[in-house]
Amino acid sequence: MPGPDLTALRVAITAFFALDGFVFAGWVVRIPDIKHQTHASVGSLGLALLGVSAGAVVTMTLTGRLCRRFGSHLVTVVCAVLLSLGVALPPLTHSALALGTVLLVFGAAYGGINVAFNSAAVDLVAALGRPVMPTFHAAFSLGGMVGAGLGGLLAGTLSPTRHLLGLTLTGLLVTLVAGRALLRHEPPPPPGRAHPEPAGGRHPGDRVRGPVLVLGLIALCTAYGEGAMADWGALHLKQDLAASPATAAAGYACFALAMTVGRLSGTRLLELLGRTRTVIAGGTTAATGMLLASLAPALWAALLGFAVTGLGLANLFPVAVERAGALAGPSGVAVASTLGYGGMLLGPPAIGFMADWSSLPTALLSVAVLAAIAAAVGGLMTRRVMSMSP
Repeated sequence: MPGPDLTALRVAITAFFALDGFVFAGWVVRIPDIKHQTHASVGSLGLALLGVSAGAVVTMTLTGRLCRRFGSHLVTVVCAVLLSLGVALPPLTHSALALGTVLLVFGAAYGGINVAFNSAAVDLVAALGRPVMPTFHAAFSLGGMVGAGLGGLLAGTLSPTRHLLGLTLTGLLVTLVAGRALLRHEPPPPPGRAHPEPAGGRHPGDRVRGPVLVLGLIALCTAYGEGAMADWGALHLKQDLAASPATAAAGYACFALAMTVGRLSGTRLLELLGRTRTVIAGGTTAATGMLLASLAPALWAALLGFAVTGLGLANLFPVAVERAGALAGPSGVAVASTLGYGGMLLGPPAIGFMADWSSLPTALLSVAVLAAIAAAVGGLMTRRVMSMSP
């Protein structure tokens, strides 16, 4: 049984994962309103939204260094404050240029907190001696579902300014409560180590750089599928299978709910199968589900395929990030997260180009291909990676 200190840490870190998903989803559902407010064209809005991506990718690498120097707990709290404040800025803008500028700040905080709390979670997983990493990512998924659902309900009654200011106040309150618990404790030392490492701890050397990149490849393949499903899943159902708007929206809900369920059961799955077989089984399941979702002639079969894909992808990213962090500390988390986030950015535009060249169902098959690649990497290379010590 974990002691009270580890239990308090687990609750605090879980709260930050949930907060991240909640705040980001709340922002996403108000993008149409912000577009109208800034009078942005589709093209200029797309460029402005790249501010989130650019800020996140640039900051992720930097955050690994900050975590080594100042500790992942302090960096998590600081980034949570910045994220909470940053989400209130978009409604204050009145041009695409101004929007893109404030989204750089928001994206930097988003990328920073993702590296920081994953690093904190890696330390806690090692101290607990149980593969509980998927439960933290389940909290992120649940937070996102609640944030999107609540945002959808409030969109008709609250202005974007009031809604996103409410997210700021909620974020600061959660940070105050959970941050106090997080800052009271040093990151726990892994079993067998009497004292925690100094803040300037591990940095990926030549021996672990290759394995960390392999794990980052798995994260990239997984996040590519998540980004593709979020941006193109509903359109596939509506355009290719004549689904109603409500049913088309339910397609992504099936995917997200299945991913959440998969992550909630991820600890038990990892205990039964181990990391390597979990990666192989997850990649194979996701590839099968996406083949069904892309090629099915019936709507119900496509929805089933979306759910199977979510179950398959659910635990690949958590496993990849946890092992990268175990091998190389915050720098490993930063590398795997950056590659994973790059996959999420790459997926939607890549599928758009392929759909123009061929068709959307054919383009969505790329999700199945990359899931199969993740499974193959798991089978051919990661048995050594998953078992090696830092």
